[in-house]
Amino acid sequence: MTLIINGEEHEVEATTLADLLLALDYEGEWMATAVNGELVHREDRAQFRLDQRDRIEILSPMQGG
Repeated sequence: MTLIINGEEHEVEATTLADLLLALDYEGEWMATAVNGELVHREDRAQFRLDQRDRIEILSPMQGG
């Protein structure tokens, strides 16, 4: 399926947001996720089903000053 992840188009086989994060090697509880502009909480990612052309944003804190 084709998804737009952080502004870039990707072909993936993941069907849930949790599967997608695992496939992209995202780990940890420090990130925020949104699908089509709507925040998806960590506890909801395993049940959150993805659809063709969904727009996923994966946000993580930045270090530095």
